Amino acid sequence: MASVRARLGQRAKSEKNRTNLGNLALAVDDEKRQHQPDTEDHRLFIANSFKMVRYAAQEIENAKSARARGSYLRVSFKNTRETAQAVNGMKLSKALVYLENVTKKSMAVPMRRYAGSTGRTAQGKQFGVSKARWPVKSAEHLLDLLRNAEANADSKGLDTSLLQVSRIQVNQAPKARRRTYRGSYPYDDQQFSPCHIELILTEANEEVAKAAPKEAVRLSSRQRGSQLRRALIEA
Repeated sequence: MASVRARLGQRAKSEKNRTNLGNLALAVDDEKRQHQPDTEDHRLFIANSFKMVRYAAQEIENAKSARARGSYLRVSFKNTRETAQAVNGMKLSKALVYLENVTKKSMAVPMRRYAGSTGRTAQGKQFGVSKARWPVKSAEHLLDLLRNAEANADSKGLDTSLLQVSRIQVNQAPKARRRTYRGSYPYDDQQFSPCHIELILTEANEEVAKAAPKEAVRLSSRQRGSQLRRALIEA
């Protein structure tokens, strides 16, 4: 009798467990159905997730330009901004040579907006300023982006010999901190200012020869008066 009761008890427990598992599976299926997105919304989400990133300059046609950007770059925002403004509007070949010279410290970057605590140097004379620096790290980051944009232009079939930097922009990224651990103190907390960089290259228009300036004839007051009287008489 004891063995029969034990078997009946085990059978009842197994049936109860089977029922609980079935209810749990139904509940999971219902929850999946509730959270499952619609087919059309899911397709739109996937399509939007693979879209190209948005650039600030929307007026420049994408088919006739090449772009490159870098986000959260660990390089000084102020130095990078001044370096970017120095090459803005330059031909690509000239900009590459200029930035390479900056890395060699044979040419300087004029500091116009963020010129605080900047020393004077004779290399700033060619830019009409006395304060200039040699931000090597900023120049290296811009060189990498310009070469990347040049490769993108080549893949699009643009003439790389006619490319110029038509748009370059540097934005501040969220400030971050780094720690230098010391022996006697826990650490030194230092804040740094990363930045975002985006640039656009376009083909430069063909240069038109400038017309010869007309020689201006300077008239005395008596000559101007005689011309005015003659015009009044003829009228």
